[in-house]
Amino acid sequence: MEFAFSLEVNLLHPFLVRRLVLIAILSLLILPALVLCADTFKLNSGQEVSGELLDASANDAGVQIKVGEGDYKKVAWSEFSQDDLKKFAQKKKLEQLVEPFIEISQEEKLRKTEVNIKPPPRLEKPPRQSLLKALFSSTLGLVVLALVYAANIYAGYEVAIFRAQPPMVVAGLSAIPLLGFVAPIIFLSMPTRLKSARETLEPAPEGAVAQAAAAAAAGAPAPSAGADELNPMQSAGAAHPAGLRLAAEKEAPKSELPATTTFPRGQFTFNRRFFETRFVNFFGVVRRDADKDLVLVIKSARGEYIGQRISRIAANDMHLQVQRGPATEEVMIPFTEIKEVQIKHKDAA
Repeated sequence: MEFAFSLEVNLLHPFLVRRLVLIAILSLLILPALVLCADTFKLNSGQEVSGELLDASANDAGVQIKVGEGDYKKVAWSEFSQDDLKKFAQKKKLEQLVEPFIEISQEEKLRKTEVNIKPPPRLEKPPRQSLLKALFSSTLGLVVLALVYAANIYAGYEVAIFRAQPPMVVAGLSAIPLLGFVAPIIFLSMPTRLKSARETLEPAPEGAVAQAAAAAAAGAPAPSAGADELNPMQSAGAAHPAGLRLAAEKEAPKSELPATTTFPRGQFTFNRRFFETRFVNFFGVVRRDADKDLVLVIKSARGEYIGQRISRIAANDMHLQVQRGPATEEVMIPFTEIKEVQIKHKDAA
């Protein structure tokens, strides 16, 4: 019996040795890993908590720490030290949760709120130079000078027309660079040049030349050319409309027809009352001797109507009897379209 037990122990001994060696190796490998996984956290109260921080359990209130097998401890964020909170902030999952509990120093506040003032880009000032040099050194200046040069030539042309001077001469002098601005002023200061009688008089007709030759042969003095300057009032038709006339002049015969009476819109309001009060004689079928030759002329937006009688009248329009060849016709004319009303003789123009 004893022999059998010892034999069994001897047979199992190598197996036991290998198992013990394997356990020892695993212990040597696992224990350092467990030691490395366990962290030590300092609390504001002065205590230290060692264990594994469970990121999955983190929320706004705090986080759980595994301090042992099956043993967990809930720690609020406000209990952790600032160093641990800053370490937690390096993790993206815990950054937003621990950020409100991290205290920011005055230096960090100044660093975060520091305003970096960047000077804006500024245009460089051009070098100081004379006005003419600046105008000739830029495209805009050349355009301005060209416009001023053309305007000066045109001013010389207008001055030449105003003062009756040769336009080409004044414009040519205005185009000279040195005399450009002076030439129009000089010619404008000069009096207006009047044309002589020989320049303005047209050639005499052949009959006048023959009469002048006959007078010269008879010894009559030739007509004098007069002054060197032409009097504009000597031309035909140059008499002043309000000037004096000779008594022998016959006046135009006065017309014996009655004068035309006009009623324009604006001075008179065209309505039913207006026509009934001012044109009473035009409502009758037969008119008396004084009014039988008078006609009523109405100018409206549709045209001009010459009527003998007002056949009908309403609040907004009237019917005028007009002559259409051998027959008569009634035309309806709204008051709003009437521009002018006239009473005149039927033979008046």
